[in-house]
Amino acid sequence: MNKVVNDFSITVGTKNGSGSSTANNTILRAIFKMGIPVSGKNLFPSNIQGLPTWYTIRVNKDGFVARREAQDIVIAINPDSFARDLASVPAGGAFYYADDIKQPITRADIAIYPMPVKELVRKDPNVPSDFRDLVGNMIYVGVLAQMIGIELDKILAALTFHFKGKQKPIDMNYNAVKAGAEWAATNLEKKDPFYLEPMDITHGMIMSDGNTAGALGSIYGGVQFAAWYPITPATSLAESLNDYLPQLRKREDGKHTYAVVQAEDELSAIGMAIGAGWSGLRAMTSTSGPGLSLMTEFAGLAYYTEVPIVVWDVQRVGPSTGLPTRVSQGDLSFTAYLGHGDTEQIILLPGDVYECFEFGWKAFDIAEHMQSPVFVLSDLDMGMNQWMSKPFDYPNVPMDRGKILWEEDLEKIKSNWGRYLDMDGDGIPYRTVPGNKHPLSAYLLRGTGHDEYARYTEDAPMWAKNMDRLKKKYETAEAIVPGPVITRTPGAKIGIIGYGSTSSAIEEARYQLEKEHGLKIDLMRVRAVPFPSEVDEFIRTHDQLFVVEMNRGGQMHKLLAISHPESATRLVKLAFNDGLPATASWVREGVLKKLNGKASSANGKKPATDKAAPKMVKKVSANKVTLKKGAK
Repeated sequence: MNKVVNDFSITVGTKNGSGSSTANNTILRAIFKMGIPVSGKNLFPSNIQGLPTWYTIRVNKDGFVARREAQDIVIAINPDSFARDLASVPAGGAFYYADDIKQPITRADIAIYPMPVKELVRKDPNVPSDFRDLVGNMIYVGVLAQMIGIELDKILAALTFHFKGKQKPIDMNYNAVKAGAEWAATNLEKKDPFYLEPMDITHGMIMSDGNTAGALGSIYGGVQFAAWYPITPATSLAESLNDYLPQLRKREDGKHTYAVVQAEDELSAIGMAIGAGWSGLRAMTSTSGPGLSLMTEFAGLAYYTEVPIVVWDVQRVGPSTGLPTRVSQGDLSFTAYLGHGDTEQIILLPGDVYECFEFGWKAFDIAEHMQSPVFVLSDLDMGMNQWMSKPFDYPNVPMDRGKILWEEDLEKIKSNWGRYLDMDGDGIPYRTVPGNKHPLSAYLLRGTGHDEYARYTEDAPMWAKNMDRLKKKYETAEAIVPGPVITRTPGAKIGIIGYGSTSSAIEEARYQLEKEHGLKIDLMRVRAVPFPSEVDEFIRTHDQLFVVEMNRGGQMHKLLAISHPESATRLVKLAFNDGLPATASWVREGVLKKLNGKASSANGKKPATDKAAPKMVKKVSANKVTLKKGAK
């Protein structure tokens, strides 16, 4: 049996609300502290508690931490999902289970490890009876640690971090970990190939979820007002604002320099943000798809009246209520034109946790520079799950307040100022904010037709002129928003285009396609709409471009085809969404399937042979493509 070191997945099956989160995050952080690249994903139901939930940890020595279909090690603690969990283990895998679950196990092709979870936790007199189920989760942490090589001092460090140094809960949980490890050392014989060995790849890195990162970035970007209404998976972003603002934004006299308001609904939340943005505050709100639908009319108001606000949309599966606790990239096309009439919205697309932080502060700069709403589209996988990241960098750049006029500015320009007058030819007018005492400062904000001086008008030529200016302003944004991240291979004529949380799966798929199938592939991760000029150049210089996204219709594919109609035939849609995060195998097999269907490949050669790129057979089903026998 060949050892498999630092390259496998662990899945824990429990019940929602059973308190397993602490145990699972302890495993994740302990492995991370061993220097091994790792990620954690929580698959939980939308009810409060009781239904099955799964937590998957991906360990990969090369740093590829996107979701994998394979679950090499499965830990079954929930009787209701026991049969499913057992069946999910591939041949050669390992199955750990709580031995009080009396269900048949007939498989002989996997390693089976029973664990006396309840018996061991009952033996500790320091664990109160009402805490036994919670602390009992630490038994499987200890057993797993002993069997695969998680260092116990790293588990202790993870518990210390989680409980913020509080000794009593640290000791109670760590004693259960040690009990599980000691029992496993005495009673279990290793029968599987999976091991962990220390590395140093994660040195200097941190772990965070995207919602926390976005909240911190917003704080460092100077947020002064936030209004929100609870909705999965965006709630924890606002909760993180409430956690960190009192620590980071308090004056010497103890007074706060911000306001966070829980509104009665999403419509009120964005309305409050628009009022705050108009008054000169850096204002934001956060929501998900159903909430964004309610914000539509106010989003159009902010666009037309040119009020800077930031809206975070942490995407989930729609339409309607959809799947509240599953991931999607289904709000892109909706957001791009959010608001009735001719609206075009500015969108930022963070691709990792670090960019959630970075776009947290940059969104305010762009919103004020452009005098426009800015929408940051994250998603559940990035927003609520744990990811490795380099440490967040303090934004050592001056805040960009845009074209804002104070008393001395108005005194200089005298009567030349109009609220919607384009004085510089970039479509962006100048603005004032309440409190400016100059007599020229005041204007009446209105969502109806207005001229360059904010005066009411229904004059047709004036309406057309104002809308043309808004179009020019949107085009100006192309040079202001973040450009794409491009990775090139010399000689490549195939390109893969992605955005958001799919980037980790795409990067791994590209590695596999180049290493295993000899293809040369360039990558481009789009980070904003409207598309900067680098996107145009990338599309023009490739013969075939695969657009990867987690939605049914290929929304990025459509936006790119609309903006680049001359290249539409070279843009190939790879879109699928079942609510689960994208995997490298889905991306890889999708690319190969499309290439095998072409008369000639985009690398200027005939389609790859079966040896290089196996031809697909059978239809695509769910998130898997069936390959011919022998295909990787």
